[in-house]
Amino acid sequence: MQERDRGRNKRHHSELPQEPPPPPRKNLLMQTPVLVLNASYEPINICAARRAIVLVLKGLAMPEEENGHFLHAARLAMRVPSVIRLLEYRRIPHQTRALSRKNILLRDRNTCQYCGVLLSSGELTLDHVVPRSRGGSSTWENLVACCHPCNRRKGNHLLSETDMKLQKEPRPFTLHTSRHIMRMIGRSDLKWRKYLFY
Repeated sequence: MQERDRGRNKRHHSELPQEPPPPPRKNLLMQTPVLVLNASYEPINICAARRAIVLVLKGLAMPEEENGHFLHAARLAMRVPSVIRLLEYRRIPHQTRALSRKNILLRDRNTCQYCGVLLSSGELTLDHVVPRSRGGSSTWENLVACCHPCNRRKGNHLLSETDMKLQKEPRPFTLHTSRHIMRMIGRSDLKWRKYLFY
């Protein structure tokens, strides 16, 4: 008898209406990519929502598009931007970006360049294709995004000494690469399209 009651309770419980999914956690919301436009509306960068909000609050940029979420603080509630525009024109030199972990991961689209797995930036490391102990340098052409298992597997070896291969040849992060990545990321946010010259 008790088993039948338990079964009835289970059925009754599963028939209850589902609650709507919760809004994104605050820390995830603050990491949402935001397209940065120059004062001329030219796309020049992608930053995290946290940085975009700081630029808006400091009066250095203004929101052009919003992503529909709100950020609630003690004294204000503001919409989280999807696209911001700098209020003063910034001259962007036509050269490669600074060599940094962030830019390597952005260039490689947070994908391990050996096994092809897409991971969060915290789950990735940088690998020297030619290890430093073997004469490799820290350059665009010798650094790639790499998952920890592949990094351990490759160790201090040259690629020719392993059965591992690179997904693609590592190259410097140019303005063309930057625009291409903006378009790739922008595919998930339709509000970016009109600024990326589709």
